[in-house]
Amino acid sequence: MATLAATATRAEDSDPMLLHSADGLEVRTHFQFGLNAAVEKELFWDLAGVTAPTAPFEPNTEWLETYIKPGVSFEYALETGATLYGKLSAVASYTLGTDAFDTGDTGATTLEEAYLALRGDLANGMSYDVSLGPRELVLGTGMLVANGATSGFERGALKFGPRKAWESAAIARLSQGSLTGTAFYLDPNEMPSKDANNEIAGIDLRYAGPQGGYLGATFVEVLNSESPYPQANPGSAPPSVIDGAREGTTALNVYGKTDPFSGVLENWTFTGDIAIERNDAIDLEAWAGRVTAGYAWQELPWSPSLTYSYQSFSGDDPETPELERFDPLFYQGSPSAWATGSKSASTFINSNVNAHALTLRVQPSPMDTLTLRYAHIRANELNSPVQFGQATRVDETGSVVVGVTDAHLADDVFLEYSRIINPNTFLTSGISASFPGEGIKNVAGNDAPTWTGVFINVVFNY
Repeated sequence: MATLAATATRAEDSDPMLLHSADGLEVRTHFQFGLNAAVEKELFWDLAGVTAPTAPFEPNTEWLETYIKPGVSFEYALETGATLYGKLSAVASYTLGTDAFDTGDTGATTLEEAYLALRGDLANGMSYDVSLGPRELVLGTGMLVANGATSGFERGALKFGPRKAWESAAIARLSQGSLTGTAFYLDPNEMPSKDANNEIAGIDLRYAGPQGGYLGATFVEVLNSESPYPQANPGSAPPSVIDGAREGTTALNVYGKTDPFSGVLENWTFTGDIAIERNDAIDLEAWAGRVTAGYAWQELPWSPSLTYSYQSFSGDDPETPELERFDPLFYQGSPSAWATGSKSASTFINSNVNAHALTLRVQPSPMDTLTLRYAHIRANELNSPVQFGQATRVDETGSVVVGVTDAHLADDVFLEYSRIINPNTFLTSGISASFPGEGIKNVAGNDAPTWTGVFINVVFNY
């Protein structure tokens, strides 16, 4: 017993976040802190000055945002061989100044994780993991189920987006070898001012390849929702709004990534996603997909890699009675995941858009990474809502114009630098620009400026 006590004491001394480790119980604290400075010029190509000239929106702004995320977790080894574990954490965030969505000098403290879970082994090499309570969950590549909470607006920390956990979650996993099945019920942590009472449930099946590849499928059903859908109308008629249309929507997403090849395709990686959505109550038939091809020059200095991707999300055809608008649900919207463009992703959600993208990444050292991203962004359907009715306006003749009249929306360029200062400290900075396409220029009367921005942040994670 003395030896065990001494070992536990040495472990706690070497890891300051470890509070207790003895008698099968380990208790650990967690702490994350972030500070971000951002500057934006000609926000949203200054469309507010054209479509809403009387609105007090400032297209040039700068702000500072910060957050802290403290928490405590435990693991307890039961006599049965199973492990009982859980975590409790919170997020406090604040924005000083006015952010890109014209909100600032505000913040909030919210519960993040508060779950209790049990994992263990079964017969025939099977294992289980079940949990109940708020926690993070990302399924597949994050195309539909990833972002469990909302930041920004009255909660502050718009760009950081420190909240990730679902407000309510029941998750059950069963695994055997390379196969894992996940059943879930999720209630997102929505903004109190915009809570649409969304609830989703479904299953995910995933096969993990021996060298990092995978193949899987996720089925999702929206059990409850007050979220509306816009629907395009023929001619110059403004779009209709279908209240509560999201409820009853089902989605099936099939996703995959190749294991490393040998021989002629060595150093190549390919991925693919496809999703279909249906809702008989509103005659919804929508689709989306993405393919990527990446090549890594592993033998060259700085280990450069180049990835091409094409992603597309159906829009509503104004000439049909059906609704074809894709609903991206709770997707992971970061540039490294499912953002459509870098800056444009703040304007267009993944609906009625498509994008060709190139990503070049180099590592001058194991601690430094430079990433250059380019995206050419287009609308799938003309005269149809982009996101939720953006660009619905009255032109100089007094006619209502819906969506865009030219498919080319924008070209985005984003240069990002990341530095690992130490195992717990990370610095990221970036500069970006969005050049308006003809679709945006037509909205602005051919006088849309280039939208630019810079940021620098540091994150401490213990």
